[in-house]
Amino acid sequence: MKYDTLGTTDIKVSKLCVGCMSFGQAGTMHDWTLDSADTEKVVKHALDLGSNFFDTANVYSKGTSEEYLGKALKKNVSRDKVVIASKVYFNPGRLSKTAIHREIDGTLKRLGTDYLDLYIIHRFDYDTPIEETMKALNDLVKTGKVRAIGASAMYGYQLYNMQLAARDHGWAQFQTMENHYNLLYREDERELIPICKQMHMSLMPYSPLAGGHLTRPSWNAETLHSKTDRVIKGKYDGMEKYDIHIIEHLHKIAEKYEVPMSEVAIAWQWHKGVTAPIIGATKAHHFDSAVNALKLKLSDEDIAYLEEPYVPHPIIGAIDHNPAAGVTLLDKK
Repeated sequence: MKYDTLGTTDIKVSKLCVGCMSFGQAGTMHDWTLDSADTEKVVKHALDLGSNFFDTANVYSKGTSEEYLGKALKKNVSRDKVVIASKVYFNPGRLSKTAIHREIDGTLKRLGTDYLDLYIIHRFDYDTPIEETMKALNDLVKTGKVRAIGASAMYGYQLYNMQLAARDHGWAQFQTMENHYNLLYREDERELIPICKQMHMSLMPYSPLAGGHLTRPSWNAETLHSKTDRVIKGKYDGMEKYDIHIIEHLHKIAEKYEVPMSEVAIAWQWHKGVTAPIIGATKAHHFDSAVNALKLKLSDEDIAYLEEPYVPHPIIGAIDHNPAAGVTLLDKK
């Protein structure tokens, strides 16, 4: 395993982040999530491989993702050896002061810890003043409940305005960006990612394998995940006729190096300056392949070939309004 630091902090993380949306009581959010025992198996294997970075959220499987993760970590590693990230937004009150202070306490209780290494706002809140949100997050850093803060999918101008508000008041600024970024979706290369790099933020993208589309030559798969996950369908099916050509190019590069397609897709992320792509896995061995990708070095010619078929995509990730209360899955509908 290789390691890097988050933003301008001293927080050292593995170059792969374990995505914990895969953990939690099945049926509460997705049908394919892992129970507590299987969560522990995946977590333990990730730890054995050197991963120390885990990303969850208060709403993943109605809080059971945090619960299962907390139990698995407590049984297998000391708290100071891991970096735990969680998120806030898809909850009553969104990013208001009251909601942030309420939700961090719930998250810490479910995880079984008295502090969080990284607290991420899950989306931009159109109802709460930026200053209220940033001050509340700063309060968490000052009291020691949170070591650092991060942001997730949003528009570039929103991130810029929030960072300026924090800077102007002397508050904690975002150290990371968890955005939608992979070979099939590169819209954030226009504005959001350059702003992140300008502000010395670390990139930790979600969906680096595009919900499995970057792991196989065919578009669809006969898995429970592929068949039932409406979020994946909403993200990608609309651009299938264009994106299948990217997959064809990816397959050829994978054949060239005699490695799985997933390893090429992940290696591409590091080539683009990503600190730690978030790998969501339902089987422990999936992390073996991800770690193997650290050995793969793509040439500039490889990168150009992989990126050549890309066409502009509709925005998927950043939202232009707050969804209805209670919505936690941003699917096509």
